[in-house]
Amino acid sequence: MFPLISSGYRLLVRPLLFRLPPESAQAVADHALKQGWLWRGLAPVFRARGAGLATDLCGLKLANPVGLAAGYDKDCDFLSSLAAMGFGYVVGGTVTKLPQPGNPKPRLLRYPGEQSLVNALGFPSRGLEYAARRLERDRPRLGGTPVVVSVSGVTVDAIVRCHRRLEPLVAAIEVNISSPNTAGLRVFQDAPALADLLGRLNEGRTKPLFVKLPPYPGAGGASGPSGEEAERVMALVKTCVQEGADALTVANSRPVQDARLAVGAGGLSGKPVFADTLRMVSDVRDEAGSRLAINACGGIFTGEDAWLALQAGATTVQLLTGMVYRGPGVAKSVNRELLRLRAE
Repeated sequence: MFPLISSGYRLLVRPLLFRLPPESAQAVADHALKQGWLWRGLAPVFRARGAGLATDLCGLKLANPVGLAAGYDKDCDFLSSLAAMGFGYVVGGTVTKLPQPGNPKPRLLRYPGEQSLVNALGFPSRGLEYAARRLERDRPRLGGTPVVVSVSGVTVDAIVRCHRRLEPLVAAIEVNISSPNTAGLRVFQDAPALADLLGRLNEGRTKPLFVKLPPYPGAGGASGPSGEEAERVMALVKTCVQEGADALTVANSRPVQDARLAVGAGGLSGKPVFADTLRMVSDVRDEAGSRLAINACGGIFTGEDAWLALQAGATTVQLLTGMVYRGPGVAKSVNRELLRLRAE
């Protein structure tokens, strides 16, 4: 059945979805994901098996190292369906304290020739309490797949509130300080401001804390990261180590300009950013040593991509655009390919 699902998506479903505007296609996918009974019934089909896949992520026991990145299920509506697709863990959100509409449309573009997307959504969210209710509802339906929730905001108090409310409901929290579509987040890309935020989050926290970093252009070189933006990111890495963060997600989408977007700019994800992801993972691992975990995020499509990211120093990989292009069986496909590479 799995080959039929994979080829059916590639040959039939994706071409039909790609005839629609991206947000309309997402609405169709969301409707399908609401059929939780169907996806939970298909869970055995999507499950990848292999002792070599088991991974420890900050004490979380994962069946495999392939996670779903934040951004697909912003309000935690479909996590039980997504968890049934064979991911080692899923990241919901990004959740904000108050409901907000995000940026004006159009705000999402596809570049099919490059297998990439440009996202200028800007954190559309139904708010903290909505997401919390969905997490409370779905906890019994997740089949043991760990759930991480991404939270963000433009003030320390807003992020702390999200963390306090959601931490009891999930396995870990990922703090997003790096969306290219939300200018107010850049305050936390200053090391002292990030240290203040992490200090507040550390007060009474009991579960792993991840920080999602911004990318930097050029992704370093043979002598390591260079340039003002790269140095700023390395300062953030040092701060995360000093303040006791458990993992870093490396990294968010790359800022790009596109006049077709209502706001004129967004974040590029997909195949074109993969080489930079590898370089950043290596740079961050060199800076942090073994003191924290790294989730490689950006351009992961295949088992070879995952293998290279793990070899560069990642603990796990996260993907999202890869699922848009490869379909709901992407986690199993990546894990199968990864097992073959590890056996060679």
